[in-house]
Amino acid sequence: MKIHTDDQVIVIAGKDKGKTAKVTRAFPTEKKVLLEGINMVTRHMKRQGSTPGQKVVFEKPIDVSNVMLIDPKTSKPTRVGYKIENGKKVRIAKKSGTVI
Repeated sequence: MKIHTDDQVIVIAGKDKGKTAKVTRAFPTEKKVLLEGINMVTRHMKRQGSTPGQKVVFEKPIDVSNVMLIDPKTSKPTRVGYKIENGKKVRIAKKSGTVI
């Protein structure tokens, strides 16, 4: 998966289209990412013992195909490529060619 934790991404599809966020967590096996403040859902929790019922708002993971990495140089969405530098595989932004 080309998107990792702490990357800045933009949402390109779904209800939060156009919003930018930081990747909080990546789930490579499920091909999903958890974004800060994106895809917020409300869950109604039932009363449990002495605690009252309540509405809980939290983030749900979004599919990685619905986000695009933001180029650090141009601050625009870009695709990700790979290049070998000094014997290490590094990610590069396709638009500007900068190392991510």
